[in-house]
Amino acid sequence: MSYQNTCLASGVGIIVMILSMNYYLMKTRPLAIKREGNHQCRGKIAHDTITPLQNNKTFIIAPYYDNREKEMIRVVGIIHHKEVQELYCYFCCRFKPSIIVSQANIDVHADRFDFPYGVADIVCPEPPDCEPRYMSVHWSPDGEIMQLPKFKIRNREQGVFSANFTVCISTMFGNYSNVLQFIQTIEMYKLLGAQRVTIYRNSCSPEMEEALQYYIKEGVVEVIPWPIQRYLRPAKAWHHSKDNKDIGYYGQITTLNDCIYRNMYRSKFVLLNDLDEIILPFQHNNWENLMESLQKQNPGVDVFLFENHIFPQTKVTNGNFSNISSWKEVPGFNILQHIHREPDRPNVFNARKMILNPRKVIQTSVHSVLKHYGSTKKVPLETALVYHCRGPRQAELPKSSLIEDKTIWRYSDSLIENVNKVLSKNIFKVQKN
Repeated sequence: MSYQNTCLASGVGIIVMILSMNYYLMKTRPLAIKREGNHQCRGKIAHDTITPLQNNKTFIIAPYYDNREKEMIRVVGIIHHKEVQELYCYFCCRFKPSIIVSQANIDVHADRFDFPYGVADIVCPEPPDCEPRYMSVHWSPDGEIMQLPKFKIRNREQGVFSANFTVCISTMFGNYSNVLQFIQTIEMYKLLGAQRVTIYRNSCSPEMEEALQYYIKEGVVEVIPWPIQRYLRPAKAWHHSKDNKDIGYYGQITTLNDCIYRNMYRSKFVLLNDLDEIILPFQHNNWENLMESLQKQNPGVDVFLFENHIFPQTKVTNGNFSNISSWKEVPGFNILQHIHREPDRPNVFNARKMILNPRKVIQTSVHSVLKHYGSTKKVPLETALVYHCRGPRQAELPKSSLIEDKTIWRYSDSLIENVNKVLSKNIFKVQKN
């Protein structure tokens, strides 16, 4: 190659490199600053849990301030994984009449299970010298800010914990009506150490609504409306091949991720499980003692996974319990009658549930975390299990083939007393046929 050709090739390479760097900078730095006087941030504040973006297959749940690696805003959203390729963050600066627009990095979570829609992190670096309290999201960098919904950025103030343990319950749906088991489960959570239970409610029976309202007034339950069927066709199955809808299991994974960020600086620990599940310790009386022991034995671990074991509702044992005659009037299952669990199947996936430090989690799925800091630990069965009282998985097994496990009875005296107190409040006002 001649000297001239070598120089020419080098020059072309330098130009390509410069253009590539400029493109990268344009993709990562703020695109523009718009100055619009005192009216630049007067868009309507969004109050709904799910907010659709106009003319775009994107739904915003909430933005969260995240400074664990660098200062950024992480917006939890739902997007169509193929059709949404660009989104832009509009930041309303706090101390100056300006709006900073930057292109977002869209990170669709890995556990989408082939549904067209899935939870995504819409991430933008926080603009310097701006300290935004509100922001908007749009599919174009040229949107009209006055017409965009405005979202308050959460987790800006990191106060003291208001709870040691918060239980995140995803998607109460299907006109949920298992009232007795619900009351027992909430009272068990309280006995074990929960100060808050966050429930994403899609639909429930009138009787169930009465129970929810009681616990809301008590200050234990926090209900987040979750009307996802207004915007998408939610599936009742976990995989697209089993239910050809828009998003899996009523958007369960979205709610779990939002619940982690919602409670990131409100709760020391977060539990991710369903309403028919209770993480029961064998060697400890409550979650505080359990977690103290687990953390001492496993330094550097912030995500603990517990084996899920089925206690089938079809196998009934009537213990010698008094003062529960009024329970027969309440619809639902009595967990104290279900003390036999199915044997684990070694070749079948065990759907573990988690207790975790929310400040160490970036993204979660239902049975494991996807992105996080630190390590995870599978908790051995002799330490604790997930008591899962539901329909059987191994219906062909006779009762003699099940494993008797009376761990739940350790709490029976306190549980019966507390459930009776709830029922004595006349919360159950709906007349039964």
